[in-house]
Amino acid sequence: MERVVALVLIGAALAIPADAKRTVLQKKQAARTQFENAERMREALNGRPAAERGKRDYNRLIDTYRSVYYTSPTSNRADASAVAVAELLAEMGRQFNDEKALRASIGQYEFLRREYPGSRYRVQALFTIAQIYKDDLNDAAEARATFQDFLKHYPHSELADDARAGIKELDQQAKEAEKAKEKPAPKQGKQEAPAAVEAKRRALVTGIRHWSTPDYTRVAIDLQDEVQYEAGRIPNPDRVYFDLHNTHLSSTLAGKSFDVEDGFLHRIRIAQYQRGETRVVLELDEVAEYSAFLLPNPYRLIIDVHGKHPQKMAKAAPAKPGAKPESAVAKTAPPVEITKKEPLGDRKRDSAAKIDAVPEKPTREPTFGELSERVAKLNPPDPEAKSATADTAGVPAVKPAKEVSANSSKRGKSASNKGMEPPAGHQAKPTANGERSLIRALGLKIGRIVVDAGHGGHDTGTIGPNGLLEKDLVLDVALRLGKLLETRMGAEVVYTRDDDTFIPLETRTAVANQSQADLFISVHANSSGDPGARGVETYYLNFTTSADALEVAARENAVSEKSIHELQDLVKKIALKDKIEESREFAVDVQQALYNGLASRGLRNRGVKKAPFIVLIGANMPSILAEISFVSNPADAKRLKTPEYRQKIAEALYRGTAKYVSGLSGLKVASKVNKPETSSTHPLSAPSSE
Repeated sequence: MERVVALVLIGAALAIPADAKRTVLQKKQAARTQFENAERMREALNGRPAAERGKRDYNRLIDTYRSVYYTSPTSNRADASAVAVAELLAEMGRQFNDEKALRASIGQYEFLRREYPGSRYRVQALFTIAQIYKDDLNDAAEARATFQDFLKHYPHSELADDARAGIKELDQQAKEAEKAKEKPAPKQGKQEAPAAVEAKRRALVTGIRHWSTPDYTRVAIDLQDEVQYEAGRIPNPDRVYFDLHNTHLSSTLAGKSFDVEDGFLHRIRIAQYQRGETRVVLELDEVAEYSAFLLPNPYRLIIDVHGKHPQKMAKAAPAKPGAKPESAVAKTAPPVEITKKEPLGDRKRDSAAKIDAVPEKPTREPTFGELSERVAKLNPPDPEAKSATADTAGVPAVKPAKEVSANSSKRGKSASNKGMEPPAGHQAKPTANGERSLIRALGLKIGRIVVDAGHGGHDTGTIGPNGLLEKDLVLDVALRLGKLLETRMGAEVVYTRDDDTFIPLETRTAVANQSQADLFISVHANSSGDPGARGVETYYLNFTTSADALEVAARENAVSEKSIHELQDLVKKIALKDKIEESREFAVDVQQALYNGLASRGLRNRGVKKAPFIVLIGANMPSILAEISFVSNPADAKRLKTPEYRQKIAEALYRGTAKYVSGLSGLKVASKVNKPETSSTHPLSAPSSE
């Protein structure tokens, strides 16, 4: 008996290592999932106006990041999570003027340095502690001591010059304070020093996010207020820089850089170029063009960059996790130093000039009016020959693909249609004005479609008189439409959201580009102060002078008309004639199908319109936004609550999409669609800010 017990105990002891190993792997997987969830939550929080962010939101996100290293302290995301907690605590401290949160942020950075001494964030963490003492807590003694400690441990760091500059600035402030003591006190109330007043007026740069594919990158720079900016390019090696005027860099971003593993963008660096000016540098490879525009509420600067040779780059062997692509290793320049001494445009190039010397001040950008005239010449008024009231009867059926890949994620499901023949290719038809766009001339086909349900999460959209929420309505219709596109057409569908999640507008477009989609359709519902207003309308991206179109765009964008019109750099991107023409064709087909599919007494065909919707800006494919009904109309709101009417809307959207696809060269077999290689398995996950 004792022998049997001993054998059992020995067997159990031998089994422990294997079980423990499995447990560790499971914990690491759970930590990775929690980290991805936290990244999505942070993305949503960044997309909300600062006034709508509460301490509860920050604490919930902080707890999610903390769960990563609590679950698996050895996870490769543990140190990144600790940094994220520190950054969020500092952000919360500034947002709510909470000294306790700021000191907790310092404690979190110290925790990172103590528990993860091998982390690549440890150097930046010590520097950031000094910045928080200096800029946020106004503790000159601790700031000086921390800067000196930094120089003692990391004298050759790329941040060493910034640390010396920090000490120099503290010395200057101390001298100014001594001089102020010698002067007689002002008779009236306490007055702040001019420098302090000026600093308070500066917009704070709080964060950087990015999304990349082999031929496209979108960068979002989060700001606390509107800014003026200047952009320029420096060759050999190719870099693009943005100088943000009258700004102050958050201590958590000071001297920070972001390594990017996808496509042609190697690295993003940000630093306080000089007092009151922040510089963002994008280290690039074979860049063709870039555009930028400012979005309000909350403010963020969006930068879109496109590569010259997407096919060549797409074929490159994927890099191993955590390593740069081979091309990046071969072509990436050494870190470019951002100097603070000379003002913009005052440097001269010579043999001793630094690699980041700024060229002459960029030439004057065309005004909005000048660029608008150029766009107008490229885009004449919509022809009357193809009226939005035309009948959609006889829309050619689009046969589903024979085989569809089943390896799609939750947000990119594909239907299985075995036994059905793929559509035969055919010559594309001319557009409504009798021309053949490049898309049609090259015989390009449709394979992947992004379906975007508007609003979500805290952003309810319009609320109907019966309590119907636009966000719920359009999500249901979007999912129904996606199912029809999968099962009937055989297309691969990617959803920007498939649940009640808030997705920032700039992220939706980035998801479409990241997915290398061929079509983008955003589903919304309309509203009006007139409860009797009814009808359907479809938009494509362009500038317009229509007051009604601008009113709808302003409501969906949640920005003012002035802010939309001031997107001057963006006009260059919008002026791509082929994309606009194809988007208009797509919009006309969908509008026809919507009106005919929902036709009832009193329903108004509001037609096809053009407007500067932010959700369509920067999309690389034909893109439209459909307003499927007026939620504000009591009678229609009642219908919109029924599954039958929602299905009717989805069917109409499908028929319009199918008609547009039938006018091209056909449908690409979904199983042959090359899936984009991204750093994340989740379409909505922006790369971590590591």
